[in-house]
Amino acid sequence: MANHKSAKKRAKQNLVRRQRNRSVKSTLKTLEKKLRASKASGDESTMELMRQNQSALQKASQKGIIHKKTASRKISRLFKLANA
Repeated sequence: MANHKSAKKRAKQNLVRRQRNRSVKSTLKTLEKKLRASKASGDESTMELMRQNQSALQKASQKGIIHKKTASRKISRLFKLANA
């Protein structure tokens, strides 16, 4: 356990950030599942969901939650899926 005031603050900050990151990653996974389900069922909302996915992935990469190249790779693969 942290003994110094600054170490206690860092532990608290890390907890908050970890929870926020988990929430964003969970949202990303949910959006991807919705897109894949939409594509499988042949809905017209596939491209709207693709735009939401792209936006969420780019925001997550800008905030450092996921790596920039990881976001780019996922966007590319999802567009390939949506356009197929």
